[in-house]
Amino acid sequence: MKRIIYIALGLICVGLGVLGVIVPGLPTTPFLLLASWLFYRSSPRLQQWLLDSWLGKYIRSYHRHGGMTATQKAGAVGVMVFFVLLSAFVFIPSTSVARPIVLAAGAVGALTVIFAVPNAKNDD
Repeated sequence: MKRIIYIALGLICVGLGVLGVIVPGLPTTPFLLLASWLFYRSSPRLQQWLLDSWLGKYIRSYHRHGGMTATQKAGAVGVMVFFVLLSAFVFIPSTSVARPIVLAAGAVGALTVIFAVPNAKNDD
């Protein structure tokens, strides 16, 4: 039963991680790392599928280097800022209470990537 719950939670995490690629403020990497851990505990086949997918290179890089490089962080923050600003100022009406919420969530996401995500170690 535990195995089935881990697989279900892993699949949900993969879905949230993929959704995080497009939705501002929703993180991608933590969901994918959690999915990888859940699959490791329940289904080596699903873990391998995740690592072999287009998302796998980010997971492998994170595990191999212990974090994200400055370039990866800059890219992630840049994409987040672009989509948060696009959402807040193009798609959300100025009178909507959602605008400050989206801006705040985007700021929290960007600050999390900058300060909470570990920096990658060099391969020296």
